[in-house]
This record gives sequence, C-alpha cells and structure tokens, in this order.
Amino acid sequence: MFKKILIANRGEIALRVICACKELGIRAVAIYSEADRNSLPVRFADEAICIGPPQLAQSYLNIPAVISAAEIANVDAIHPGYGLLSENANFAEVCKACGIKFIGPPPEVIRLMGEKEKARAAMKAHGVPILPGSDGVVASEDEAKEWGRQIGFPVIIKASAGGGGRGMRIVRNEEELPALYRQAQSEASAAFGNGDLYMEKYVEHPRHIEFQVLADEHGNVVSLGERECSIQRRHQKLLEESPSVQVSPELRKEIGDIISKTLSQVDYQNAGTIEFLMDQDRRLYFIEMNTRIQVEHPVTEMVTDVDLVKSQIMIAAGAKMADVLQGPIVHRGHAIECRINAEHPEKFTPSAGKITTFNPPGGTGVRIDTAAYAEGTIPPYYDSLIAKLIVRGKDRNEAMSRMGRALEMFIVEGIHTTIPLQRRILADPDFRAGKIDTGFIERFLAKKAEPV
Repeated sequence: MFKKILIANRGEIALRVICACKELGIRAVAIYSEADRNSLPVRFADEAICIGPPQLAQSYLNIPAVISAAEIANVDAIHPGYGLLSENANFAEVCKACGIKFIGPPPEVIRLMGEKEKARAAMKAHGVPILPGSDGVVASEDEAKEWGRQIGFPVIIKASAGGGGRGMRIVRNEEELPALYRQAQSEASAAFGNGDLYMEKYVEHPRHIEFQVLADEHGNVVSLGERECSIQRRHQKLLEESPSVQVSPELRKEIGDIISKTLSQVDYQNAGTIEFLMDQDRRLYFIEMNTRIQVEHPVTEMVTDVDLVKSQIMIAAGAKMADVLQGPIVHRGHAIECRINAEHPEKFTPSAGKITTFNPPGGTGVRIDTAAYAEGTIPPYYDSLIAKLIVRGKDRNEAMSRMGRALEMFIVEGIHTTIPLQRRILADPDFRAGKIDTGFIERFLAKKAEPV
C-alpha cells in the first residue's frame, strides 16, 4: 500500500480523497492555490503545499507545479479527483515518467477514451450498442451534409475532444447545418484547443444513464450498476439517482456484462463511467466514457456499500478485485444526490462570497460531501459546486421524502445556492412519477415557480 498520496484537486473531492487516505492509513498531501489557503482540505491533510495564485492555469492546471509539489512531499502516488487534470493523458504520462503512480487508467487508455470518435469505434468493435453516426471526424461542411443525409435528421454535432455541452449543436435539417457546424467548430477550438467534430443521430427526449465500473490491474472488471442522470441543465447534471426506474435487472446485467468484457479487452484500469442515452423504447446507446471518478459517485456508494475512492487507491496499489470488494455486489434501496451550487437558483449566475451560516442536515440515511463551512469564503475562480447532499431510502419514495426534508433543513446564508431549485424539483409531480428525460429542466423552468 502507498505511504503518501498527493491530491491534485480542491474542494469537496479533495476532502473526500483525504477521508479515504486516512481510513487506509495513508498520509495525504493537499495542494492549494492562494485563494484556497483557508480551505478544509488544507486543514485536514497531513501536509499542504501552495502551488500558485488563484487562476487555474497557474495553480491546479499547472503540471510542473503539481509535480514539483509531489516531489517535494516525496509521495508514492497522485489522486487527480474529477475535472482539472483527471483526464489529462499528458499528466498521467508525466507522473509515470517521474516514478509517481497515477491513480487512474494508463495514459494510452485515457487518450483512447478521451477522443470520442475513437472511443465510439472501440466500443462498437466490442459489441457495445452505439448511436448511428459518422465514422470518425467530420472534416468539412460538405462531409457533414453527406453524413446528415445518411444518418437522418435530426443529428447532433459534438466536439471530439470535448464535454460539458461545449462544441455541441443539434441540427434538425440540412439548411441549418453549415452555420451550426461552424459554431460548434469555433466553440470546440476555443474550449479544447481542438476543433474536430463528429456526428450522431439525435435521440428525442432521451434519458441519460451511466454505468459505474471498477477494473483492477489483473484483467478483472466489474459493473456496479447504473445511475440516472437525466436531470441536467445545459448538459450539466443537477440531480442523480440510483437505480434508474427504467432499467430492469435483466438490462442491468446485460449491459454490465458487455461493458465489463469490453473494458477488459482494452486493458482498462481503475474507476470509470460508461455513459448512455436511453430512447423511449428503453434501448441504450453508448455516448462516451469518463476515465475518472464522477461527481455523482456517492449514489452508487450508497446503494452498493462500496467505497469507490478507497477502491481506486487499492487497485492502483496492485490489489485484485476480490480483495477490493470482498464479496459480491449487492444493491440495496434507492439513493438520490442533489448538487448544491453557489448560484442564484433562478438566474443561475455564480454567487461567490462569504458564507455566514452553514447548517447541513443529518439523520438516518443522509450524507453530506462538502468542503464549505460557516465563515468560509467561496472564491470566484472555480466551479460553483459547494456541496453534495446524498440520501438513501428503502425505495424511491422514501428516498424522495428523505431528500425533501434534508433540503428543508439545509441552511446556507451569505450566498445564493440552488437549494430552493432542488426543493422545487423534488416536489414536481413529473419527477416524483419518474417521468423525466434530459429535457425535464427546460420544461420545469418554463412552469410558473410556486413556493415550496
């Protein structure tokens, strides 16, 4: 087992990894920017090293600074968390060259899955169902028109190197394709330094379903079931749950077996998530893979009792899956996660500043993942996520009731948060009936807001 791990991240996920390290008896090293000097990860880590000013490019995304901190602290491994450098194959290669274990997949696998058209081809080759689409990058507007005719409108243009909805456009007919192609290419180039695009058939009113996997370094891969992530705004998830009400035990096993076999054949290692769209006939189609721990990993932990972050560390240290899991995976109950962002709940504008009151809820089946605290400051430089509220109930009805009362008891003052929005979602009749898809939030926000 490792003796010391550096956490190349910040906020709640940095604190989450610190907790896992402490339970495994591993010393944790936090890095921080000047804006995060008074953060909880800095307070609770065994060591903390400042790596630069607040700006991401000069601190958390500065690979030389991160590696220098790792060498100064003499760590065995680096856990990248999610976001930031977590899916940066170059960073994983630098770690390897420096003799530091990267807690994640090998660089070549990160690179394969990070280029979406290559990931599609790899999945298709191993029998994973995919949406009809272009064979690789679409190099010109004329080629895009030809693919549009072959696939059939509507289609969706996507950035090959992207995510988070950037470089993505829905095209409903051939006439609007040229302008939207140029828009997507420009946005992809600006966001990712890569303007390559590919095309897929656009599914109307889909659900967003993702499967959590773990893979050791000995060829063993397991699926831990699915998460329903359809509640999202502009491709950013707001609420997740597990299991999905639309995934049967038979489908769960079928897809789990297919992706486990596929990832074993491409030599995948560590944690990962396979994302699918589900059409109205409950057919699943692969869209992309995230080669890291997910923001919403706690909902899977709550229904399986598997600590995914500790599992990541153990796998990276060479443990076999049987020793990591110590028994079969059993799903119990229903879990829901609400992302609490420092944003205005209606305007969705960022709300940085000082938290004057912070009273998180507790009680049976309630979990809070956060690095926020009373009198702490939310800096304006980073992602707006400040807390994740997760509950488990014996079934979905109990989980919804538990989440409703937990949100009511969650008090944050001094800044705006999305708690009022989450309370409205939980009270919505369509949500409670499970009638959701990726367009739910647009329809929901169009309704007249009523007090909860």
